[in-house]
Amino acid sequence: MSLNNKIKDFDPNGLGDLNGNIYGLPFNTDEAKLVIIPVPWEVTVSYQAGTAEAPEAILEASYQVDLYDPFVKDAWKLGIAMRGINPHIKSQGADLRENAELYIEKLSEGNKAEQHPDMLATLGEINKACLELNHWLKNESTILLNQKKIVAVLGGDHSTPLGLMQALADINQSFGILHIDAHADLREAYEGFEFSHASIMFNALKIQQISHLVQVGIRDYCEAELKLIQSDKRISTFFDRDIKQQQFNGKNWAEICENIISLLPQNIYLSFDIDGLDPKLCPNTGTPVPGGLELEQALFLIERLVQSGRKIIGFDLNEVAPGSDEWDANVGARLLYRLANMCMVSND
Repeated sequence: MSLNNKIKDFDPNGLGDLNGNIYGLPFNTDEAKLVIIPVPWEVTVSYQAGTAEAPEAILEASYQVDLYDPFVKDAWKLGIAMRGINPHIKSQGADLRENAELYIEKLSEGNKAEQHPDMLATLGEINKACLELNHWLKNESTILLNQKKIVAVLGGDHSTPLGLMQALADINQSFGILHIDAHADLREAYEGFEFSHASIMFNALKIQQISHLVQVGIRDYCEAELKLIQSDKRISTFFDRDIKQQQFNGKNWAEICENIISLLPQNIYLSFDIDGLDPKLCPNTGTPVPGGLELEQALFLIERLVQSGRKIIGFDLNEVAPGSDEWDANVGARLLYRLANMCMVSND
């Protein structure tokens, strides 16, 4: 069946079609404008696990999402598809996660990796596997980008999207990152893991094409990260406390959003850690932190970004951990849909 006929025959007001594609949409990855790569990987998480289950849980929750988008007309017609979950990556990640937990436990007991050959071996194995994951994602992203697709990553933990950023750097001379998160993620090789979820933005800044990193909602960070923020002119951080203080003193969110957007270049990569939201919306995420943004508050910022004429060249959503009640996956599925729609509109 042709794509036009698929669109004509699809009922966006009906029950979600359990056809295997996300949101029950009538597109395969060849037909879709935006392709989501699921990365069920959480090897280096340092607190609560569960994010590796997010792609499957969000896919399941997506069938309950109504497809009307108040910001994007006929959003469902734009074309979203998600690739199948790679079973090798999921199983390898689960095995390595067990090893990482033992390694982290030994660290917490005061042991140092350089003094214990078994810890060094585990650390080397994990760092090697994480590097291979980056290479895999960069290669898969490059294939899709060469097909003129917009690419998004659905984690997994926040270490997962580095390969997509690297692939985008190969075809973009310069771009910025809008980073929504509770954490600064600027630690160097946290716990010895070179590609830790807590190091994603430290690693991203090694990509020379990334001209500016603008962080929003940050409220949990260490002194070393603060020093880096203060010393690196490429980093602008809107701490959650400062945002709230400005609002308490009468500044409205629209004005703050304009300040945030003014620091961003024309081309933007959006990196969205769900723990940037108020934890009532993501209670099962790996490292929940009090405070944060409301869902529509975050979406308002991205809507204003799109209205400014800036282009979202790719994005990720990560750190969704479904939990036993599926609430987090429900929120994650709705957030993912809105992000995908705004990303596609910004490319028109």
